[in-house]
Amino acid sequence: MSKRIEYSLEELYQAVENMCSHKMDSQLYVNLTALAEQHVKANIIPFLGESGDKLVYLKKMNEYWQAHCQQMIMIRSIFLYLDRTYVLQNPTVHSIWDIGLELFRDHIAQNGLVQSRTVEGILILIEKERHGETVDRTLLKSLLRMLSDLQIYRDAFEQKFLMATKHLYQSEGQAKMEELDVPEYLQHVDKRLQEENERLLHYLDSCTKHQLIVTVERQLINEHVTGILQKGLDQLLEENRLPDLTLLYQLFSRVKNGTTELCSHFNAYIKKKGRTIVIDPEKDKSMVQDLLDYKDKMDNIVNTCFERNEKFGNSLREAFEYFINQRSNKPAELIAKYVDMKLRAGNKEATEEELEQILDKIMVQFRFIHGKDVFEAFYKKDLAKRLLVGKSASVDAEKSMLSKLKQECGGGFTSKLEGMFKDMELSRDINLTFRQTMQNSENKELQNIDLTVNILTMGFWPTYPVMEVTLPQELLQYQSIFNKFYLAKHSGRKLQWQPTLGHCVLKAQFDAGPKDLQVSLFQALVLLLFNFNLTISFEEIRAAVNIEAGELKRTLQSLACGKARVLTKIPKGREVEDADKFQFNNEFTNKLFRIKINQIQMKETTEEQKATEERVYQDRQYQIDAAIVRIMKMRKTLSHNLLITELYKQLTFPVKPADLKKRIESLIDRDYMERDKDNQNQYNYVA
Repeated sequence: MSKRIEYSLEELYQAVENMCSHKMDSQLYVNLTALAEQHVKANIIPFLGESGDKLVYLKKMNEYWQAHCQQMIMIRSIFLYLDRTYVLQNPTVHSIWDIGLELFRDHIAQNGLVQSRTVEGILILIEKERHGETVDRTLLKSLLRMLSDLQIYRDAFEQKFLMATKHLYQSEGQAKMEELDVPEYLQHVDKRLQEENERLLHYLDSCTKHQLIVTVERQLINEHVTGILQKGLDQLLEENRLPDLTLLYQLFSRVKNGTTELCSHFNAYIKKKGRTIVIDPEKDKSMVQDLLDYKDKMDNIVNTCFERNEKFGNSLREAFEYFINQRSNKPAELIAKYVDMKLRAGNKEATEEELEQILDKIMVQFRFIHGKDVFEAFYKKDLAKRLLVGKSASVDAEKSMLSKLKQECGGGFTSKLEGMFKDMELSRDINLTFRQTMQNSENKELQNIDLTVNILTMGFWPTYPVMEVTLPQELLQYQSIFNKFYLAKHSGRKLQWQPTLGHCVLKAQFDAGPKDLQVSLFQALVLLLFNFNLTISFEEIRAAVNIEAGELKRTLQSLACGKARVLTKIPKGREVEDADKFQFNNEFTNKLFRIKINQIQMKETTEEQKATEERVYQDRQYQIDAAIVRIMKMRKTLSHNLLITELYKQLTFPVKPADLKKRIESLIDRDYMERDKDNQNQYNYVA
């Protein structure tokens, strides 16, 4: 208990100074220490009895600590002269304030019973707060500051506190993982971490921060990394739960190997989900759009939720490359067809800027493909159609796509495609010169020729089947005139006409009035026959035009069974049979003056596709042969395994060892190389 001082502080201070001046300082220090010790010892008694209510006990301890500190401040101010002279001159002697702390620590705080009761009380209060109860934070702060000032915070409190923290969050983590779904669990962990940071702010010593947060992270995150990922990651990604994924990444970034595990599961999800897009032929129609949408979605997750982490970006690319090549050739073919759809004139839903963005995204998918030659073959075929029928949406977009391919794969990849554009430009110039030449001709009939010819260099364009068909005299005459004109300018060249690619406009007279029919050359040959006969049988048509039977049936189907039925089929029906007859349909009507009659393409597409794939296969055989010869010419002698390894480095498309073995055998048969006589596993180059 503190008592009121009867003397003034100045008198007391003066008395201390006088005693020190008379060499009594040492005795004064010893007496003061002894008196203070006696007082502190007496004050422990109330803390050793029945503890009763723990909160009351803590308040009583705090009150005594506060009183002790105030008394020591008062004593220090009275004995300030002693503190500044005697204590400062004797390094082994403690200051009056330190003496006060030592006495309180040695006789009160270090007492086993007092310390365990105090620390136990503090831990109970913290546990109550962790379970949602309101506690006296000021009391906690004061008592923990006391332990710090007495330098027993770590030994007496911190280890017990961290152990209690570990046990609490260990059992809580296990229970909450079973009870909550992943987003709720992550919210719970985040809330717990915020609460612990608040405790550090309000009453815990800052030296506890690192170990406390690590303990919480270890029990609530580390221990459940695999569980969280297996239980909820796929669903979060599937449902595009961006805030939850952001929190997941932030929490996993706090623990060792957290982001590595997350990245690994992220990669597995992309592969699993991506494979379902690519592998199912039922989904081929939407495959490319689905891939683009899927890539956008995953990119957005990496950029928004995973802080553009390079590790995740690389993992995303690796996963796409893996699953897109799970099905060989088809994705490459469909990507080429998707580009064709976007570059065709019919595609009006995108502006030039949007089209450019789409092409950039397509190039990302294109990079993932191993068999780029498949893409090239289909792209070339579709580009040829766009150029020959004048169906390109924009020359700028075509050139832009070409430059992207060139940048990605080099000039060798695009040289033929560039050659196709060059041919079209040269053809325009040739047609201009041809028209001028015809107009300057003295022959009046020649001046009215309306003929456009595209001159295609054979090596640049897809190979088209050569069909010898019977052309009417007028068309043969036009061909002959153009032949003379062209070969006069370019001697030594050979022109081979391609009837499959021709198209023209026919003027037709119906009962309802005249119409212009925009038709293919094959359709025109059939229709021209009806100038001389009203009804003609299938066999008669075939004999007259000499078009292959399947092609002719499709042509007649387009004229008699499609939307614009300028012919009538007898008997009626969708399919054309050998015994059918055809009549010119005088009663045909259409609100348009110029009508385009589309050729029926459905059955052709499968055949074309197979033919394109076959061409790619043949090209690959030539490339493998060339690579083998190139390697052997340089190395002269090489073992089978080393040759295979070297080939894998050089070839840009996927290939099986068995295919390479066949090509090696073929080259041995053709005497380009031979097996070593002494070692069958060794090859020698034959010069």
